[in-house]
Amino acid sequence: MSDVVESHSGDGHASDAHAGTKPHLSREHLLDRLRQMLRVRRFEEACGELYQQEKIRGFLHLYIGEEAVAAGVMPCLTAEDAVVATYREHGHAVLRGVSMNAVMAEMFGKAEGCSRGRGGSMHLFDAAARFYGGNAIVAGGLPLAVGLALADRMQGRPAVTACFFGDGAVAEGEFHESLNLSALWSLPVLFVCENNLYAMGTRLERAQSEPDLHRKAAAYRVASDAVDGMDVVAVEAATRRMVAAIRNGAGPQFLECRTYRFRAHSMFDPQLYRDKAEVEEWKRHDPIDRLADWMRQTGVLHDSDRAAIERDVAAEVAASVAFAEAGRWEPAEDLTRDVYTREVVP
Repeated sequence: MSDVVESHSGDGHASDAHAGTKPHLSREHLLDRLRQMLRVRRFEEACGELYQQEKIRGFLHLYIGEEAVAAGVMPCLTAEDAVVATYREHGHAVLRGVSMNAVMAEMFGKAEGCSRGRGGSMHLFDAAARFYGGNAIVAGGLPLAVGLALADRMQGRPAVTACFFGDGAVAEGEFHESLNLSALWSLPVLFVCENNLYAMGTRLERAQSEPDLHRKAAAYRVASDAVDGMDVVAVEAATRRMVAAIRNGAGPQFLECRTYRFRAHSMFDPQLYRDKAEVEEWKRHDPIDRLADWMRQTGVLHDSDRAAIERDVAAEVAASVAFAEAGRWEPAEDLTRDVYTREVVP
């Protein structure tokens, strides 16, 4: 684990989760980080099974292996902050506070879903949680994040916008435009690059002459850093430091989280571009097992703790599936609602 673990006092008392620039590694805080990663992992595993049963249709991109990034970033944000994510966003939505029931119902395309069943896997949305997607276009969320941050600035809201994107987005023009504008206007944006080494099937080194992606931010005078994205403590520590800098007026920050997806890019991906041995090697760094093993070694985690968390998470996931199963299909006569049309006059 990160050297930040040395800050654990061992007194069993957690401080304010949003205070300071380092995570307060009490037993309760660490158990919660483990719980949140397990919530995402088990939810995603259920979605994969439901997809095989054809209860979830369309595209499906699972977050399995990358849970430490969302679990490390989300506790550093307040309810007033905004979040923009990619099409691999189920975990971000759940950890942001979007109801797991509403997310699962959206996966099923039911009217009770967070996007009323019209968005599906890639277009989760919840304005009340300030969760603005779920964006299917690679790099499409970056300019949205800049716009949200600008709107907050103009309306006098002291909010930060966290924008998640993959390494493939760095090759898009929107990436450069967004970093440039955010730096010019000193906007409160935290750019979080989830670098899982592959842009769909293209390995990073085959597409980027500079594979240390955080260095690209220097061209726009944006402060940046890279962190082990399989270490939830390291991700949280770096995020707290950067969010604190943004709130203190330092302008945008760029955090590269070096992570790995254990599953295919999508459910249609045969994964011919990477060896099974590579995947198995990365699985040895599973962020959930990594945290749990360290907690056991330091006496913070007991077997009964893990078992209790697993029971709670299994019940929550099962309840979300039952909720989605019982949901309503949108009536056919409502399908033209919220669709803009222009009357053509002969």
